[in-house]
Amino acid sequence: MTQLRVSEAAGLLGVSTDTVRRAIDAGRLTGTKDGSGRTVVEASQVAAMAAEDAHQVEIGSVGGSSQRNQLRGIVTRIVSDTVMSQVELQAGPFRLVSLISTEAVKELGLEVGSVAIASVKATNVSIGVPS
Repeated sequence: MTQLRVSEAAGLLGVSTDTVRRAIDAGRLTGTKDGSGRTVVEASQVAAMAAEDAHQVEIGSVGGSSQRNQLRGIVTRIVSDTVMSQVELQAGPFRLVSLISTEAVKELGLEVGSVAIASVKATNVSIGVPS
């Protein structure tokens, strides 16, 4: 299972590290220590928390855009058949859904809890992994 440092989880959830630590203390997330003694949490739990806490936000007006519009988030759900997959990504308060090939999901190593980047252009949402 993929694990995230507290600071990574906080960044993906759009909250402070203190908020993530309070979620651990409250039993909402399970914190363990990695080989370096840092507190880590399961990425799948962070994904569940992101989906649970998501709320509708007012979009407002867009000042400008380009094909380089990218949103970093966490994969919250994947539904696959032999050819295509539906990948859901929670990027802060935004839920994005992308239809990509199942082959691409496997090549990217995507699973619930994976950190990914959605690139948005018109009606197309592409999913990639950060380097």
